Amino acid sequence: MNNSSLNKFGSGVLGGLKNYDQLGILIVLVAIIIMVSIAKPVFLSEENLVNIFRSTSFVYIIGIAMTFVLITGGFDLSVGAVMAMGGILASMAIKEGISIPIGIMIGLLFGVGIGFLNGLFIVKLNIPPLIVTLGMMYICQSLILIVTTGKAIYPLPDEFKVLGQGRIGIIPNVFMIAIVLTVIAVIVLRSTPYGRSVYSVGGNREAARLSGINIHRIMISVYVLTGTSAALAGILMAARLNSAQPTAGSGYELTVIAAVIIGGTSMFGGSGNVIGTFIGAFLMMVIETSMLLLKISPYWQNLVVGIIIIFAVGLDQYRRKKLGLSR
Repeated sequence: MNNSSLNKFGSGVLGGLKNYDQLGILIVLVAIIIMVSIAKPVFLSEENLVNIFRSTSFVYIIGIAMTFVLITGGFDLSVGAVMAMGGILASMAIKEGISIPIGIMIGLLFGVGIGFLNGLFIVKLNIPPLIVTLGMMYICQSLILIVTTGKAIYPLPDEFKVLGQGRIGIIPNVFMIAIVLTVIAVIVLRSTPYGRSVYSVGGNREAARLSGINIHRIMISVYVLTGTSAALAGILMAARLNSAQPTAGSGYELTVIAAVIIGGTSMFGGSGNVIGTFIGAFLMMVIETSMLLLKISPYWQNLVVGIIIIFAVGLDQYRRKKLGLSR
């Protein structure tokens, strides 16, 4: 390759980076990894990296679907409770002797049902997403206690545990599942009429309606996606822990939303992508692991995440203002 070709290649890469919405967060992520690796070389050990990617996957799997919801201008606070309940229902079924595929399907169908109800109440009753999903979160939390009486469901078969504990080489199974879901999500958002409709609904709902897009169908579908992905994450978490814990999804709703926002998806709809969501989820897990290795009190973690969220939303608002998109 001659110098002219190299210059063109370099210019293309730099130009792409300048237009990359998550460049700032990516720089922060790399800086943290370098600093922590210098202070604690064990950070780059195989075991630690596997654990980070595995932990990231649980957040990211839900985050993929949450990206769709936020792109449409929606919100879903029920995913943490749905995550726990999906894992519990699947584990209870499997423990009772039902086949693993059928048990998993039972857990997933619960997520589908809750997502459908969320979307239905939002579009048909015109109740704000925040209120509907908050209410559904409390309903699911109550169902968890009713079904389990606060007790974990265990033990679970080895064939089921491999979903959450197994690896392909050094790559955890849950991360492989996340990769497959990423490929599907990227193709759907970038190359299908459905993906374009999701962006249109979030960008300008009235224009989307006038162009013939069934807004209600799109809105319901994205909540079905979050419900299903939350249940899937709960099932994988149960397989990882060899037990379905009533508290498994506690706090996940805010962690997932934070990852999506940090990754560059606008809270006001119309923009976002799942690659940015992965960066956001990975950054949060890196911060959490770094604090543990550096023996910093976990009480400081939420403070750091809160600062990053405010920074990310402020950056989004500034960008929207510069583009004339502020609402």
